[in-house]
Amino acid sequence: MRMKNFLSFMLVFFTIGFASAQDDLLNQLDAQQPTQKEIAPAAFKGLQICNMQSTKLPAQGEWYMVVSHRFGDLTKGLDNFFGMDNALTKFGGIYGVTNWLSLGASRQTYNKLYELSAKYKFANQIESGFPVTIVGYNTMDVNSELKKAANPALKFTNRLAFTSQLIISRKFSDSFSFEVAPIYVHKNLYEYGVEQKDQYFLGAGTRCKLSKRLSVNLEYAARMILVEGFVSPYQNPLSVGLDIETGGHVFQLVVSNSQPMNDVAVFSNARGNWNGGSLYFGFNMYRVF
Repeated sequence: MRMKNFLSFMLVFFTIGFASAQDDLLNQLDAQQPTQKEIAPAAFKGLQICNMQSTKLPAQGEWYMVVSHRFGDLTKGLDNFFGMDNALTKFGGIYGVTNWLSLGASRQTYNKLYELSAKYKFANQIESGFPVTIVGYNTMDVNSELKKAANPALKFTNRLAFTSQLIISRKFSDSFSFEVAPIYVHKNLYEYGVEQKDQYFLGAGTRCKLSKRLSVNLEYAARMILVEGFVSPYQNPLSVGLDIETGGHVFQLVVSNSQPMNDVAVFSNARGNWNGGSLYFGFNMYRVF
């Protein structure tokens, strides 16, 4: 009987010991499991800062309807009714093909221009990890206002212009975000002696949150490479804006020294001047479906 009790005791002892050791092993394995990396919230609420693109993309399956408007020169006052007499309009759509790729198309009254765009994400800013979000952006413009009758040698390729951008942003806090973007502009048809076929810019933009639904935005792009002795008659684009979040869309008020809204013209053909020159007021409206 004593031997039987002893064997029973030893069986219970080893069973409990094995179960405890198994729990310790499982706990160690759980501790070694990599925790899921948390992606930082979007640095910007809008797909644009003002005129420049932000690093925000539509989610997969989302449709964005885009309506943008820029009035004429504000500084002329009643002569053009504060810009209402010669406004420009952009209407288009953007589709989130995946969470890292979106495609867009728009029609603009400036040069009766069609613009195609692609935006794609290389990396996300990670909480306590990778420090920035990196996005690529490309556009192709088709100038449909050029007439064959006035330009007999005109080819379709002469209508095309392009931009390539690498956009890098960081959300420093809930109320402050910043981005920088090297930008390349290429025109197949350009004003010889007035502008260059290939132009390079360095853009930067920031967002400062004022309240739950309001933020003020600022952006600027500087020409980086010029042919020796060449002086561009155009200005570096400088814009300030106000984001207003209203339910299903972001409404942006913008004041800029560039009236056109296509990327090529924004960077290379800004005619206004904040130092006593022309300024253009308008808005961007994005509606999500």
